Parts: sequence; structure tokens; C-alpha cells
Amino acid sequence: MPPITIIVPANNEARYIGTCLDALAGQDRDSGPMRVIVSANACTDGTEEAVAALEPEFRARGHELICISSPEPGKIRSINRAERGLPAGSRVYLDADVTCDPPLIGQLRQALDNDRPRYATGTLAVVRAQSAFTRAYARFWQELPFVRDGAVGAGLFAVNAAGRARWQEFPDIISDDTFTRLHFTPDERIETPARYHWPMIEGMARLIRVRRRQDAGVHELRRLFPELLANEQKTPLTPGRLALLALRDPVGFAAYMAVHLAVRGRTSGTEWSRGR
Repeated sequence: MPPITIIVPANNEARYIGTCLDALAGQDRDSGPMRVIVSANACTDGTEEAVAALEPEFRARGHELICISSPEPGKIRSINRAERGLPAGSRVYLDADVTCDPPLIGQLRQALDNDRPRYATGTLAVVRAQSAFTRAYARFWQELPFVRDGAVGAGLFAVNAAGRARWQEFPDIISDDTFTRLHFTPDERIETPARYHWPMIEGMARLIRVRRRQDAGVHELRRLFPELLANEQKTPLTPGRLALLALRDPVGFAAYMAVHLAVRGRTSGTEWSRGR
């Protein structure tokens, strides 16, 4: 069984990378062999050392853990460096602050075991936030049609070899996750039952900053790759649906609308930042 490649771009992730990699090392046997590549970019906080400390554990479990380092910052460049020279095969793209439940990689492997192009992700579980504002925002956001439709891929998405062949290197864009997802029609996208745990940004100011980047990323894709938007096919958020959600959760609605209205005020830059 060939290894499934998992690419983890990392910029000063010493606080999170150990937990992320521990979860990968603890995957069920169905995961098969894994090749985990941590692509460290412009790290100054000991990220590489934290990865190196876990290499013996991965090796003992029959997996490969590789850390490549570069002084050049940027998530997209980090991903492209990790992919250069790799053989064709399934790819998992994983944020360093995400943790995977034990069955997830095995289920992704199974979902991608197809000669036809496939995109897969796990079931998104938003980590309980520390701030009351983010908890309210996240609670409402998770009820939006786009999220409820599944296969969101925020923080974790995967493609098989046939799917990855649809583009060359990742272009220098903001939204690599949306770019990837929109290369696949809805019937080519799969959400597995196993969960992954994704933290949302803490606090209103940081949520606004990240949401501005997300919106800028979508506008950028619309401008540069308009043909991909045909694959979006989101369930629309109608005024009636929004009103119903607001009645069910007025506090969450207020938090969501506060961010939404602030985001519409101006656009963001293109640097990669989680706002932590």
C-alpha cells in the first residue's frame, strides 16, 4: 500500500504542531502508511525542533515524518515546496492547528481510492472558543447552509491523484482551500463521518480581519478563475432562512451580523495570517 502524503504548512506553529502530529501518529491501522511533510516557512519559535522530536515515533509506527525548512514566508509557497518531486498519489492538506480523530486518515484514503477525480474532507467540528463572542459567532456560522451542506474543507482537505492532476502548482492566491474545492463538482466531493477539530479565531477584531481575507480570497478567485465558480452550487441563504436562524439564536445572529457588516467596510491584504 503506497503512503498517503499529508502536507502541513507551518509558520511559527510550535504551540500547535505537537498536538496536530500526535493525532496523526495515533491514527487507526486503516490509515495505512503516511508520509507527513511539515513545510516550515520563516519559523523562529522552535517549530522545526518540535517536529524533529517526533520523527522517531512516526518511524516506529511505520510512517515517515519529514520537515523541510525555508526562510521564505508564505503558505502557498510552503505547499508548493512540499509537493515538488513527490510521486503522484493522494494528498491531504492540513493546517497545523487542526487535530484529526483516529479514523479520519483511513476514511480519507478509502474515499480517495478511485480512478476518477475526488475531493474529500472530514466532518468539521469547531473547537469550543475561549471568548463568548467567538462562541456565539461559531454557533451561528455552523448553521449556515454552506456549512450544513458539508464538505467545507476549512483547515483540512484532500484530493486523489486524478483530482490533483487538474492543476499544476498552486497559484499565488489567498484561498487555497476554496481554489481546491472548486476544482470539483459537488458530486465529486465527499465528507467522511470521522471528525477533525478546527479552532475558530478568538475575538471580534480578529474574526473581522480573517473574514476580510476570506472574502478577498473569494473575490480574487472570481477575478482570476471565473470558470471555477460554476462548481460552487451553494444552497442560498435566503432572507427567510436567515430570519429563522436569527429567531433561533438572536445572540449568535448579532455576533455574525456585527462581523459581516464590519467586513463589508473595507478589503484586506494578501498576507497569510490566522490573526492569532
